[in-house]
Amino acid sequence: MHPLHITKVAVGCPTIEDLRARIEGRAADGEVAIFTRYRPKRAEELIGGSLYWIVKHQLSVRQRILGFAESEDGARCIIRVEARLVPVRPRPKRAHQGWRYLGGGDAPDDIEGGDADLAVLPAKLIGELSALSLI
Repeated sequence: MHPLHITKVAVGCPTIEDLRARIEGRAADGEVAIFTRYRPKRAEELIGGSLYWIVKHQLSVRQRILGFAESEDGARCIIRVEARLVPVRPRPKRAHQGWRYLGGGDAPDDIEGGDADLAVLPAKLIGELSALSLI
C-alpha cells in the first residue's frame, strides 16, 4: 500500500533554491514546521508520506511528513516535516490554494538514488529538460 501525500504551492519562492533557503532558515533539530489554516482530514494517513512542493507549476521537491500539531493559539495546524528537501522528477502541477492529496502511486520518483546523474544537475536545468520530455 502506497502512503498518502499532499501538495502545496511554495508561495513566494520562484526557485527551488529560494525554497531551500526558506526551509534552512526555519529548520531546528532536523525538522521544520509548516503552518496551514486547516488540519487535513486524512492527517493520520499522511504521516510517513511526503509534502510535495510546487515551484513554477511543477512538483519539484518533497519533504517527509513526521506528524501534525496545533499552534499554541489553536488557530493553525502545524505540519511537521523533515528539514531535508528531496529532489523529484519534475512533473507539471497547476497551482492551487492550500494543499491537495496525492496518492502514493501518483507521486513523482525521487531523483536521488536511481537517477544519481540527474541529482548533480541544477534544479532549473532539470525542470527545463523535463518540460521538453527529455528526462
